[in-house]
Amino acid sequence: MRVVVQGGGRRGRGVGLAGVLWGVAELAVTVGVVVLLLVVHQVWWTNRQALAAAHQQVRNLEREWALPSDPGSDPSTAPVPAASPSVSASGATVASASAEPAPPAGAKAPPAQESAYGVLRIPRLGVVVPVAQGVDKRAVLDKGYVGHYPGTAQPGAEGNFALAGHRNTHGEPFRYINRLRAGDELIVDVRGQRYTYVVGKVLAETSERDTGVIAPVPRSTVRPEYGYGEPGAYITLTTCTPEYTSKYRLVVWGTMRR
Repeated sequence: MRVVVQGGGRRGRGVGLAGVLWGVAELAVTVGVVVLLLVVHQVWWTNRQALAAAHQQVRNLEREWALPSDPGSDPSTAPVPAASPSVSASGATVASASAEPAPPAGAKAPPAQESAYGVLRIPRLGVVVPVAQGVDKRAVLDKGYVGHYPGTAQPGAEGNFALAGHRNTHGEPFRYINRLRAGDELIVDVRGQRYTYVVGKVLAETSERDTGVIAPVPRSTVRPEYGYGEPGAYITLTTCTPEYTSKYRLVVWGTMRR
């Protein structure tokens, strides 16, 4: 006698579909975990690494400055060779601005490119961060340092001492500079010298191509009502805004306390 079993094919197809759906669900969970780990690495771990390394560099500089040195080696007095500065933050490079004149023959050389030579202190925010020459993303900013725009003035000099720094990840030294207000201090230490600047103006948002903000007399070319009109000794802090994007630039300006 032949026994005919009906419906087995349909159940088999149902089991096969359930298996496929289960596999897709497992894959989605795995991908989600990997993405989460990458986010944790980028947002949390890189911050810890860069912040620790930056603080160690500050300690190294302070120990080095405590040793006897050549009196002619103070980088704060060194002129900057002609270059084309860019309004950069978090590694974004844009159009060139006017550079400063080349130094006369025989003048002292500026700090070595991409080397830390100073310390920026922002008491209101509790920030203590090395200052390095240049604004290269990998060589400077991703180390948790702030970078000095080539072609802008050195600390304490007439002109505009312009700096870039990350707002998010890699130590994020400029994350909260939007909280700075007029009268807050920005202190710059180099070997044997301390320069104190006082925050004067904040430009909450401007284009990444607004190179006027780092000009010797800083004034926005996008929003000309923001900036200064007379020569002086200025400091400029630039970073990306809004947070976790690089669409615009946030700018803080200060003038040196005499």
